[in-house]
Amino acid sequence: MDEMIKRINELYHKSQAGGLTEQEKEEQMKLRREYVAKFRNNLRAQLDNIDFLEADGTITSAGERSQAKGKDTHKREK
Repeated sequence: MDEMIKRINELYHKSQAGGLTEQEKEEQMKLRREYVAKFRNNLRAQLDNIDFLEADGTITSAGERSQAKGKDTHKREK
């Protein structure tokens, strides 16, 4: 992941200095999408490891709680 961030930063600085080729722009978009996907997966894994103490004294994990309610936690309604 560190190499990915390093390359994203290199492409950003190059774009600010003089511009990117079409190939570099495509690489930059691909790397950014991949980084965001990994970030979301890591965040989801952390959130799923949170436990809630319910009013009745039972403990429920966030992952179990969202599945039990049948909600897609990745989408929000407007």
